[in-house]
Amino acid sequence: MENDFSKIKEHSNKFNKVQGLINYVNEATLIQEHRLQPKGKAVGIDGITKGDYQENLEENIKKLMNSMRNFRYKPKAVRRVYIPKGNGKVRPLGIPSYEDKLVQGVMSKALNNVYEDRFMDFSYGFREKRNCHQAIKEINQTIMREKVNYIVDADIKGFFDNISHEWLIKFLEHDIEDKRFIRYIKRFLYAGTMENMTFLESDKGTPQGGLISPVLANVYLHYVLDLWFEKRVKRQYKGEAYIVRYADDFICMFQYKNEAKQFYIELIERLKKFGLEIEEDKTKIIPFGRFARKNNTNVETFDFLGFTFINGETRTNKYRVVLRTSEKKLKLKRKAVKEWLKLNHQLKVDEVIDKLNRKLEGHYRYYGVSGNFRGIVKFYRYVVRELYKMLSRRSQRRYLNWERYFKKLKRKPILKPKIYISVW
Repeated sequence: MENDFSKIKEHSNKFNKVQGLINYVNEATLIQEHRLQPKGKAVGIDGITKGDYQENLEENIKKLMNSMRNFRYKPKAVRRVYIPKGNGKVRPLGIPSYEDKLVQGVMSKALNNVYEDRFMDFSYGFREKRNCHQAIKEINQTIMREKVNYIVDADIKGFFDNISHEWLIKFLEHDIEDKRFIRYIKRFLYAGTMENMTFLESDKGTPQGGLISPVLANVYLHYVLDLWFEKRVKRQYKGEAYIVRYADDFICMFQYKNEAKQFYIELIERLKKFGLEIEEDKTKIIPFGRFARKNNTNVETFDFLGFTFINGETRTNKYRVVLRTSEKKLKLKRKAVKEWLKLNHQLKVDEVIDKLNRKLEGHYRYYGVSGNFRGIVKFYRYVVRELYKMLSRRSQRRYLNWERYFKKLKRKPILKPKIYISVW
């Protein structure tokens, strides 16, 4: 049995359709996938943990492979739980059963190798060696270097929950000639969800929390949006047109206002054809870029991947796109830190600061991009103030003033802001 996934990529580059993908789901790849699974994760409806499965690993894998060869393997329903989003709302989280995680993990690797070289260069989400900072950098440089005057900031309504199974299978069959592999993808799509002991059928959408869902979503938008934009939209317009996509978030950039408006109308119809729709309240056309800044006194901003893009200038009065942590994300981050300090007020001061520093480092590594020093400083100062409030509330023996507080911080400092990523 094959377990060298790179050979799939070779075949994908050579042939229009790839065959034999199911052969990559074998004992060796399933054991490898088991080893990659993190410990201590929540369990699905089977109640099996990685440790439980490890006790009879070889026997369990052999039984799983036997059931797959005889087409008796049927994925279990995904256990649905809800977690807080930080803004008072909750979002659903799907937890597959353990064996389903293994099979999905292997199948997702196979699919990624089929499609990696087929996907467009402007697609960044859930792809090897690509990340959100690269997407942000491309938007920044496109606006700076090209003739961009208008932005279509679009949002797809409930994308992952509304993917058409019928269309998704058609897209996959266009590139994959393996009925057994496609059959198991169908079974994952129709496995359903278990919520509060109630089974819910899934007639659309990708498996919640599934390891296979990200690549399936990319395949869907590759055909629905990416190829359409590249092969039709760009060719039919006279002006320049660009797109950058990260998962279901995307930004479209245009030279001419009338073409931006035309695209907006066509986008609605295009998505509708494939069972999707835009979130009208979150979708807008705005003037943006060096010329938009000159011709408009009140040029709008737009948000993408947690950053606000602003028309700004350098110290020498030259145009520059300025990035700031979006107020929405900053508000959520502040709220999360405040709640965390309340829950951990009993810890020793050094331990609190050590844990805060790890949180701050993660924040800086994501939001610490060129030009956003002011944004990460705002978060740093908030953390310093909230820690002071927490320590002063529990200081009973003597009053903790700012002077004493800063003496503590000299001995055990809070991690200061740092720029990690260049997007210029």
